[in-house]
Amino acid sequence: MEILDHYLGNLVSITRFVLESVSVLCIILGLVKTLQMVWAGDRRTMNTPKFFNSIRLQFGLWLALALEFQLGADILSTTIAPTLESLSKLGLIAVIRTFLNYFLGKELESEIRMEIEQERQEHGR
Repeated sequence: MEILDHYLGNLVSITRFVLESVSVLCIILGLVKTLQMVWAGDRRTMNTPKFFNSIRLQFGLWLALALEFQLGADILSTTIAPTLESLSKLGLIAVIRTFLNYFLGKELESEIRMEIEQERQEHGR
C-alpha cells in the first residue's frame, strides 16, 4: 500500500506540474495573441471602446482557460495534501479561483453580447 501511495504521489506531482505549465503557457500565448491584435489593429479605431473591448475579450479568454488549468492542479493537490492546514489553504485557493473564473466568465459574456449588439447596429439589423 505504501508503494501505491508513493506512485500516486509522484503521478499527482507530475500531473500538477503539467497542468501548471499549461496554465503558464496559456497566459504567455494569450499575451502574444493580444499583442498581435494591438499591433495589427487599425490605428484610427484603437481609441474606440469596441477595440478596447475586443482586446480585453481576447486576453480574458486566455486567462479564463489558464484559471481552469490552475484549478485542476489545485484539485489534484488536495488528494495528497498531508495536513488539514494544507487542505484548508488549497480549498481557499480553489474557492478564490472559482469566484475569479466565474466573474471573469460573466464579464466576458457581457462583452460578447455588447460586441454582437454593436455589430447588429453597424449592419442595420
